[in-house]
Amino acid sequence: MESMPPGNYTAVTNFLLLGLTDDPLLCIILFVLILGIYVFTVMGNFCTIILIRLSPQLHTPMYLFLSHLAFVDFWYSTGATPNMLANFLQEKNIMTYSGCITQLCSLVTFGATESFLLTSMAYDRYMAICNPLLYSVKMSDQVCLLLIVISYIGGCLNGVTYTSCLLNLSFCGPNVIDHFFCDFSPLVKLSCYHVFAAEILPAIYSAIIIAIALVTITISYLYIFFTILSMNSTEGRHKAFSTCTSHLTAVTLFYGTIIFIYVMPTSSYSTEQNKVVSVFYIVVIPMLNPMIYSLRNKEIKDALKRLVNSKRHS
Repeated sequence: MESMPPGNYTAVTNFLLLGLTDDPLLCIILFVLILGIYVFTVMGNFCTIILIRLSPQLHTPMYLFLSHLAFVDFWYSTGATPNMLANFLQEKNIMTYSGCITQLCSLVTFGATESFLLTSMAYDRYMAICNPLLYSVKMSDQVCLLLIVISYIGGCLNGVTYTSCLLNLSFCGPNVIDHFFCDFSPLVKLSCYHVFAAEILPAIYSAIIIAIALVTITISYLYIFFTILSMNSTEGRHKAFSTCTSHLTAVTLFYGTIIFIYVMPTSSYSTEQNKVVSVFYIVVIPMLNPMIYSLRNKEIKDALKRLVNSKRHS
């Protein structure tokens, strides 16, 4: 740990978020656009949860995981989007120290939980396609519940890691964050002195989560790919592949953006690029997931039709 240089210091009690832009016209345009995206995110994810809960034919492991993914996506987006919308309408967006910590904790918790859920969904597809005879045993209610609990615990541990490390930092100088949310890296740069463990531990834990998730997903889909290739029926291959395309699309979008922003060297992209990519994975992806899983999924479409028809005739 580096000692604090001599001098008079005042503890920082709030932070000024600069947001995406200070152009008044662009603020109005972005406010309307992002508000529309957020409303669609809330409606899309809650409709997904309700549809799965009300449709008996969707009471399977795959859709159980999907309902929790929708729940996590809602809170993931809510962690930053409302505050970003407020930033467009205010000349100065001030966030308290405790508010900043709460926002960061929420984002990293639900972000890590989503990573674990996507991994569980990959394992579910592996069991369904590669071991169909053992599927009901290997993906029993108890196993599904265990995977979901592990996902939330893993997310909470990520939140606790970031929060505890942030609480070990002191802020006594500049309080301006050139971002639309309280990201960990800008906060570390604003700290009065640097605690090496506090800076490196969150990165290590996040890297472990991403590595485990990507290795598990990759291995699962390699087995799935070779199993599909060995199928004699063209219809069987098409059906098996169609059940994986939605999940593969969601995985590619989620991990593609995270790898871009956290793995690439900081010298290779600007702060503005960082903001744009952050908007994509915090605001846009939670909106896209319900679309990805509904538009390409015949079972969800059929369940929605049955539910609508039943309401009409009731």
